[in-house]
Amino acid sequence: MPAHGRPESGGALPPAAVALMLLLSAVWGLNMVAVKVTSAGIPPVLQAGLRSLVAAMVVALLGRLLGMPFGHWRRDGTLPMGLLAGAIFALEFIFLYVGIGLTTASRAVIFLYGAPFWVALGTHCLVPGDRLTRAKAVGLSVAFGGLLLAFADGLRRPAGPDALLGDLFCLVGGALWAATTVLVKTSSLRRAPAALVLQYQLVVSVPLLLLASPLLGEAWVLHPTPLVVSAFLYQAVGIAGASYLAWFWLVSRHSASRLAAFSVLTPVFGVLAGALLLGERLGPGFLLAVLLVAFGLWLVNRPQR
Repeated sequence: MPAHGRPESGGALPPAAVALMLLLSAVWGLNMVAVKVTSAGIPPVLQAGLRSLVAAMVVALLGRLLGMPFGHWRRDGTLPMGLLAGAIFALEFIFLYVGIGLTTASRAVIFLYGAPFWVALGTHCLVPGDRLTRAKAVGLSVAFGGLLLAFADGLRRPAGPDALLGDLFCLVGGALWAATTVLVKTSSLRRAPAALVLQYQLVVSVPLLLLASPLLGEAWVLHPTPLVVSAFLYQAVGIAGASYLAWFWLVSRHSASRLAAFSVLTPVFGVLAGALLLGERLGPGFLLAVLLVAFGLWLVNRPQR
């Protein structure tokens, strides 16, 4: 049972949860554009650390304004797992940002969004009632096939000499993302309020990311143009603050594998955002890719018979 006695469901997601996941996927898709814009003025890992710092303040404020409980972390036994979740959260972004710098964006997306498969395997082994059924496996595969088709043009382009290492780092980043989700479902964190689960990750990741930034050779030289600041605030307030809070609220109540499957939509929305905001070209198979992703998600979320 999650915190406050609310029932947790391993079945098909209700329409409200599906609608919220669609909104989150669209918000996260725009984040890809925001990261690209922000990187012009703030180094990537430093950007992630500052984002966690601002987001931690935003979550604290939202919790106070909305009356969201943070629990009693000194007495509820969640601190050890909270510290572990924060460390994994920091490592996820270190691997991801370093990996993106070594490989192409298209390859990075493909390896990062293998995360739903990791979540499905983890919950199958560790979470009763959230098994990897044949319909889920087929649905995930179809949705991922749509993702491959959406990025087919980018995958055919030449990659740099360190692309394989970058691919590996992005794969690890996706696995760490999945590990955080599975940890929340299988540890004492499953009983904690969503605000506390997120705050653990934000607060713990701040010093780790800020320390990693210079160790990875980043120069702390900032160019805070209005566009850079706006894109950074979108990440910190909209993504790491509000949207991650909504994500962990959903994870505490519904099947993690079904929720994670919807994240495959995030890069699809990212492609649309790139086309609308940056003038990037949509590939000829993009519509078919969207249909494949939608069909795959329908299979994943189809009620069990």
